[in-house]
Amino acid sequence: MNVVAIILARAGSKGIPNKNIINFCGKPLLSWSIEQAKKVKEISSVWVSSDSDTILNVAKTYGANTINRPPELSGDTVTSELAWIHAVDEIEKKGQHVDLVVALQATSPLREASDMEKALQNFKIKQCDSMFSCSELKDFLIWESSPEGVYRSINYDYQNRKRRQEFSKQYVENGSFYIFKPEVLKNYNNRFGGKIEITTMEFWKTFEIDDIEDLRMCEVLMKYYLLNMRERFERD
Repeated sequence: MNVVAIILARAGSKGIPNKNIINFCGKPLLSWSIEQAKKVKEISSVWVSSDSDTILNVAKTYGANTINRPPELSGDTVTSELAWIHAVDEIEKKGQHVDLVVALQATSPLREASDMEKALQNFKIKQCDSMFSCSELKDFLIWESSPEGVYRSINYDYQNRKRRQEFSKQYVENGSFYIFKPEVLKNYNNRFGGKIEITTMEFWKTFEIDDIEDLRMCEVLMKYYLLNMRERFERD
């Protein structure tokens, strides 16, 4: 199978200017996703789609193939699905038939190659058509507010509060990566379709970078869980 990793990284960002290439733990943020994908043996090639020459040059520096995304597919209101479809079409124009897409979110650097390897193995075993990374929600009692300011509990009945052991498992879609067949993307115009499965990750990998506060928190998590542990492992 020709499995391709696609990373969408447009120039526009309201929370943090040039967010996709901001310094994160000593390297451009985008580079972490590229390097993680390149370590996955099942992934044949890694592609970055962007409307920015600066971002594409960074992508090339870290070993990714590049796709020039047109302005009409780079605005705030353009869906990721449209950008992925464009990317798949561009890859296939270069003579590669795409069998499967691993779509990584550049702003979710808290992942490991092993997360994607596990997901791809289960994707094949379970014979699914689309999959998303997620984390189990534990001890999260969620409420929402109506336009009138009335609050109601969502994932439990506050009038009949169960014990922790009685709650069914619930998962949060963390956006770190998605896996889907190109035909699902094109037939449904959606990343989900056909048989949908999940792949779980540790909850600390759920966090993504939208603003400076997120950046600082994710740097702490990256250094504690991944970089420091890797250094200790290499020393031992």
